[in-house]
Amino acid sequence: MAKRILIPLDEAVPAESMVEAVGALARTTGATVRLLHVAPIPEIVSDDYGHVLIYADQETARLEAEGLDYLHAASMGLDGIALECAVRYGDPVEEILDEAQSWNADLIAMTTRGRGCIERALLGSVAEQVFRKAPMAVTLYRAPRDLPA
Repeated sequence: MAKRILIPLDEAVPAESMVEAVGALARTTGATVRLLHVAPIPEIVSDDYGHVLIYADQETARLEAEGLDYLHAASMGLDGIALECAVRYGDPVEEILDEAQSWNADLIAMTTRGRGCIERALLGSVAEQVFRKAPMAVTLYRAPRDLPA
């Protein structure tokens, strides 16, 4: 029985529909849920003349605030559940696996886009890579096709 469920969320994938299903599981088992958003590694932003417009630490703060706002909005259906939110930076597959292991997750619940075989073979899939590499259970939820990507 899963007691620690990690849910990586990506704003490009309609993952919020899966949050409710995992919430029902968490309520039944008394599990703690951690929502995770992986952002790109912040860099210094410069103009065409080399003038620094945004420093990396400012960009980090902005990305973290936006990520936490997104996770809090996605967590609306998780009332009454022990909930944590985290924002990490870097490669999504590596960060999801690192977070799952360091947090001692029993289960990773992810949404997959449901790409075709050719597209998946050429581009790969974060969900598919996590599924193959994770040492703990992974549940993949395929978002309904009528939701915007």
